[in-house]
This record gives sequence, structure tokens and C-alpha cells, in this order.
Amino acid sequence: MKHFATLGAVTLAVALGGAVQHARAVDIGLAGPLSGDLASFGDQLKRGAEAAAADLNAAGGVLGEQINLVYGDDRCDPKEAVSVARKMANEGVSFVAGHFCSHSSIPASDVYWENDILQITPASTNPQLTEKGYENVFRTCGRDDQQGDFAGAWLAKNFASSKVAVIHDKSAYGKGLADLTRAAFEDMGGSVALYEAVNAGEQDYSALISKLKGQGIEAVYYGGYHSEMGLIARQSRDQGYSPTLISGDAQNTQELWSITGDAGEGIIFTFGPDPRNNAMASDIVERFRSEGYEPEGYTLYTYAAIQVWAKAAEAAGTFETGAVSDAIRASGGFDTVIGNLSYNSKGDRDDIDFTWYLWSEGSYSEVGNDFKPN
Repeated sequence: MKHFATLGAVTLAVALGGAVQHARAVDIGLAGPLSGDLASFGDQLKRGAEAAAADLNAAGGVLGEQINLVYGDDRCDPKEAVSVARKMANEGVSFVAGHFCSHSSIPASDVYWENDILQITPASTNPQLTEKGYENVFRTCGRDDQQGDFAGAWLAKNFASSKVAVIHDKSAYGKGLADLTRAAFEDMGGSVALYEAVNAGEQDYSALISKLKGQGIEAVYYGGYHSEMGLIARQSRDQGYSPTLISGDAQNTQELWSITGDAGEGIIFTFGPDPRNNAMASDIVERFRSEGYEPEGYTLYTYAAIQVWAKAAEAAGTFETGAVSDAIRASGGFDTVIGNLSYNSKGDRDDIDFTWYLWSEGSYSEVGNDFKPN
């Protein structure tokens, strides 16, 4: 087992949440796409982190120290993610909540491992992140092999006799999820009629849509983010083509509808049971809404990541990464805003569920595991 160095150096700072000046403070990081095409998700992470830090500070902090957030904008770019991780190491943070994209979290995790920094991602679902064997890496979300198995079985049940296409954006998240979903679908007797990749950031998907339409594809599973999914949906509608559009958890942002308009009607995607409905989240959800913010997507998953770190540090009596990591694994479970979280040896949650969500009339809602498309 790697021996972790002691971190969590005390700094003199004005702690988040209005604490008095010159309070003892511990620096923690928040890393994600705070700008760029996926900034709506970065905003979810930022708001969740700030709310958690403010609430902990108001309750006296962690181990008697106020929390100071250090921000890192990786724009979901792997090279930027490594730079952000090095920045976090240089600034002596004890822990990082992040990153969002799997292709950011995976290379950043190498830096966190080398510098003995705890990492808990609220959103990176690619299995490779926790399969690398780093003892300091955890997530509050599920894994894409779990999500893919769930989606693939559902596809086999509902589209076994249909022409199904699987499309992905070549990213660690998008391709990984698409391939795992395809494998589960085929293991249960399904057949993929078309398998294609697109380039993230493109604006014109008319050639792809013409190909899908020409081959009579009835259902499209897309592995990737909402910015491309939104354009595919809108441009399909413009061509008079309306397949069933199915995707994963990266479609849980209201920004999708701002891209699709009415063409987003009927998009289906997987995500965990809506944490906003969890009784443990009722107070924070009410407060967010009173401030005019809807805590969708990964907002509460980020809040929970900071809760797990704080509770584990209190249990360990230190910010030292090895001791906090051990405390996370040894715990029978931490109560958080997304439920009680316990962890296996890899750093994955012991229990994780996925369910279906449907976009309709400008918003999305949970429709359950047995949802049947029209």
C-alpha cells in the first residue's frame, strides 16, 4: 500500500461562508468545466460544492477548520485537467471534488495519486477510473458498466425487432458507455444495425442523419454529451426524421432543451434515482429553489462528495489522505443528500441504481425502470 504524505496544511484565509478573517482553514479543490460547451455541468458542480462548504463552515467546519474552495477549470480537456490537478497539488489542497468528464478525471487521477490528494468525482462514470487501483480515488456516481447493462437490457426488451444504431463521440465517457450498452444489448440477443462515431464539437450532423434515415434506423443510442445530442435531435427533426433517441446520464441538464427546442420531445436517458426526491436532501433542495436555482443533475452528487470527505476526515481525526481513504472504505455508510453511501475496495459505491428519464414539454422527469417508449 502506498504511504500517503500528510497534507491539509493550515492557511490563513477568509473561509467560505462568511467566517471571520484569520480563521484556520483547509483548502479543498473543485475541478470541472467551469467554461466551455459543458459549463452547465461545471455550474452544477460549483453550486453543489459551494453549498456544502458553506453549510459545513456554518456548523463549525471540519476538524475545527473552515473550508476554503480552490477552483480549477479544466473545460473537460484532458491536458487542462492535468494542469488543474498540478495546480491543486501546488496549492496544497487536501481533497478535490471532481472532475466531471471521465477523460479529465482519468489523467488527473495520476497527478492526485502522485501527490497524495484525495479525489472524489461526482460525475465521472468510466470504469477505468477506479480500475487503476489508486487507493485515493472514489465517486459518488455509478459506473458505465452498470449503466450500460441497465440500458442494454432495456433496449433488448423494447427494441429487439427494431433497427438500432449506436453512436458515440469518441470520448472516454461517450465511447465507453456506448460500447458497454451495445455489448449488453447484443448479449441479450439484440443486433446493432449501425455503429458510428462523431466528432465532438461539430455543428453539422446532416450526413450522419441522412445515413440513419436511409438505413431505416428506428432507435438511436448515443454515447456522449448534451451539446452534440441536442444538435442531432434538432437536425433530425429538420429532416423529418424522428427515431427514438436514447442516451446516458449526460443529458440531465436543462441546457439540452435550449438546443433542441421541441425536437427534444421524447428523448430518453438513464441516471440514478432523482436525488432531489431524497428525504435527506429536502432542506438543501428547498434552499436552492428559494434562491432561484434548480439543483439538477450532479449538483447534489457534488454536495455529497464533500460530505463524504468531511465525515471521513472527522472519523479519521486527520486530513491525511491515507487515513481518510481508509475511513471511507471502513465506514458502514455515510448519510448524505443522495442517500447512505458505502464503498468497496475499488472506491466505487456498494449500491447504485439507474432508472429512466424522459424529456417532455421542456423538462425531464423520472419515469421508472419499466418505462415503455411509444
